[in-house]
This record gives sequence, C-alpha cells and structure tokens, in this order.
Amino acid sequence: MSDVQAKAPAPLDEVMLAMDVVDTLRHRQDLAVRELEGVTREQQLIDKLREVYRHQGIEVPDHILREGVAALAESRFVYDPPTPSWRTTLARLYVSRKRWGKPVGALLLALLVVAVGYFGAWRPYQSSQAEQARIELSEGLPAQMDMLYQTIFEETKVQQAVVEAEVLRSRGKAFAAEGNRAGAEDAVKRLTDLRDLLRQQYTLRVINRPDQQSGFWTFPEINTAATNYYIVVEAVGPDGDVLSLPVLNEETMETETVSVWAIRVPEAVYNAVAADKRDNGIIEANEVGRKSDGFMQVEYLMPVLGGALTRW
Repeated sequence: MSDVQAKAPAPLDEVMLAMDVVDTLRHRQDLAVRELEGVTREQQLIDKLREVYRHQGIEVPDHILREGVAALAESRFVYDPPTPSWRTTLARLYVSRKRWGKPVGALLLALLVVAVGYFGAWRPYQSSQAEQARIELSEGLPAQMDMLYQTIFEETKVQQAVVEAEVLRSRGKAFAAEGNRAGAEDAVKRLTDLRDLLRQQYTLRVINRPDQQSGFWTFPEINTAATNYYIVVEAVGPDGDVLSLPVLNEETMETETVSVWAIRVPEAVYNAVAADKRDNGIIEANEVGRKSDGFMQVEYLMPVLGGALTRW
C-alpha cells in the first residue's frame, strides 16, 4: 500500500462551522483587520473568536477556528461576482425571465401579428390593388372608350358627334398609354356626357305660371344704349318631368346646371310672347324648340339670338 493516504473529507458539520467562522469574521471586519494586521500571532485571533462563540454558547474546536481563519485569508467561501460579459448578461436575463418574460412575449406576439398582417394581408392587398389599377388603366379604360365611341357612332344623327367622339377617344387612349389616369378618366367622362346628350329628349317651353316671369329685358353693361330681350324657358321631358341642364351664362361666362333659364331673343319675338300672354293670360305658342334623340342641339321653332342668363 502507498504510504501517502488521501485526506478524508471533513464532515459536513465541520465545513458548516468553518463557513460560519468566515462569516463571523466578515461581519466583524473591524476585529479581523485589527487582529490580522496589528497582531502577528494567529493564536490571538483564534482566542478572540473562541470568546465570541463562547458568548453565544457554542464550543468550536481550535482546528475549525484555524480552518476559518485560513479560509478568510484564502478568500474561500466568498462569492466573487463574474466579470461582465455577454455570457453573464444572458445568464442574468434567463434568471430574471419571470419578470420580463410575459411583457416581452406579448410584444413579440404583437409584432408577429403585425408582421403577418402586413406581409400576409396588407402587402398582397396593395399589390393586388396596384395590379388592378394597372390593368384598368391599360385595358379597362380604353375598352370603355371604344364601347362609348361605338354607341355614339351608332346612335348619333349628326356627323359632329362622331368627330368629337373620335377626338376624345384618341386623346383618352394616349393618356392611358402614358399612365395618366386622370386624363383617361376625363376622356371617359366626356364621352359619357356626349352619349347622354345625344340620348336627351325634351321640349323647350316658355314659363307660363302666375308666380314667375315669362320674359324680361335688360340693358347690357357693355352697351347701355342697347336693350336685350329674354324669354324664360324650361326643358320638359317626354314623361312631363322638368329637366336640369347645364347652361352658359353670357354675362358671367360660367356654366350652371339649372331647371329654368332665360334665352335672348329678338324684340319682335319678345313682343309676340308678351302679346300672347296679355290676350287671355295663357301663352298658346309656348314651344321654343325641341331636342330630339340622336341630335346634339335644340331645333328652335322661333328665332333666338344664342345668349342665355341663369340669374336675373
């Protein structure tokens, strides 16, 4: 057998006593420093420690006291915090996960929901909308222009409507090819307005109601020596409804949509309408003109001078 035998491990209670000795020395740092630095003999410190424990009613063997003094000198049983590093940071975060885990988990879940919504729904929706807009501009709007042009070509009874429709269609398709959506949509609107104008049917009649004027005269501001004569009219559809139409006011040069307006006529026409009304209070010859299907303009049944007023 070897003459050298391994030292048997100290019993657990002795280890605990040695740790308690070190803890006592750490909490009685004034005693430890004074004894270790001011007194050279270790025995005096041991005697002091023995007295401290005896006052507590505890008998501690000398070898335990020596072990505790040696452990303090060697910094045993002393916790030295690890130096800062990414490993210690991760360890601290892991230990404190109960404190920050739920809020961070909720935040991550919210971010996940937002990301799924953005990349899974919003972005595809935006892409789909952009693609639909591109297809509509490159294919849909030009197709509408062709359809409107064809309708106008088939329904009109005047060449002027076909010429205007061709100009509008060509201009609108050029806008569409350039990516000018506003211009292309404006062309579709103008073609639609032209088609609706051709389809309009109404009779232009002189107003013949007790509470409204049937005619009036004014002095134009640019020539006060002259006199302008007007008869007040309205457009009545085939079903008897009064229509509202866009009318250019010759004084303001603004177009307004109105149901009643005044047409400038020669003095003789004005006097004839006035005499007709004075005769029995009813204007028998009250038809000024007719707008027929397929035509752009009113066909007047009496002389007119072309100007109109929307306010007087």
